[in-house]
Amino acid sequence: MTLIGLDVGGTTMKAALVGESAREDGDSRVLASESRPTDRADPVGGVLDFAAHLAARAASLGSPARAAGIALLGIVDEATGTAVHSANVGWRDVPMLRLARERLGIPVAIGHDVRTGGLAEAVLGAGRGAGDFVFVAIGTGIAAALILNGAPYPGTVGWSGEIGHVVVRPGGEPCACGNRGCLETYASAAAVSRRHGEGVPAEEVIARAGRGEEKAGRVWSEALDCLADGLATATLLLDPGLVVMGGGLARAGDALLTPLESRLAARLKFRDPPRVLRTRLDDQAAVKGAAILARRLLDEG
Repeated sequence: MTLIGLDVGGTTMKAALVGESAREDGDSRVLASESRPTDRADPVGGVLDFAAHLAARAASLGSPARAAGIALLGIVDEATGTAVHSANVGWRDVPMLRLARERLGIPVAIGHDVRTGGLAEAVLGAGRGAGDFVFVAIGTGIAAALILNGAPYPGTVGWSGEIGHVVVRPGGEPCACGNRGCLETYASAAAVSRRHGEGVPAEEVIARAGRGEEKAGRVWSEALDCLADGLATATLLLDPGLVVMGGGLARAGDALLTPLESRLAARLKFRDPPRVLRTRLDDQAAVKGAAILARRLLDEG
């Protein structure tokens, strides 16, 4: 039998059909993987259509889906399965759990995309065995997951981890959340590309900065400064021993980690900085985490 893991991002939806393994932390066989652009015109319909397509594909492979996990961006009430709000795709108070169950006809688990990715890092990735750590995902936006004793902490109403909306430049550039100077307006992949201009994607901006281009270097340096400011705040509040960097921008590797570690250390004058590691699951963390949620749903009956 098959599990569906679906990660809904602000730009792209990624998914996998995963064969059930004997152990949650064991290697699960990926039967198929797909991605498609997030439908900004009809994001809810796009999610449901993609999920239905995945269920149909599982059936065509002769291994019908038994459960699905869907990781959503924005503010998510995981207890009720509600997509409360997303500044990036514009939905508000969407009963995604009910809609997905009705569309698929199988058990469905709903999670927050970054907390779900953090769960996967705790079970399968760079945070395995760490117990407590912070997982930071940098993509279209920036968000974090606080992992306590291997489990994501959602906060009292599911709003924990919104580090992307920590103000790092008071009075700075406007953010989609309505505030100004938020971390993700300077350091997300979308922001790095936008602030450079000319349609250059963030990965190329970072590469150009490494080659000495002045404009790219200025944009990337400010992004790193803002990230260090945000992580310093998180460190002083939470005292994590480990920060795991994920999302698409983490593919920059040492071009991200080396300067970020030094800038973070420079901001923490009276204490040692936490270790900063790159994800082991790349941009598939939330997909794998969503499959874990689906598996746990079946295990709980």
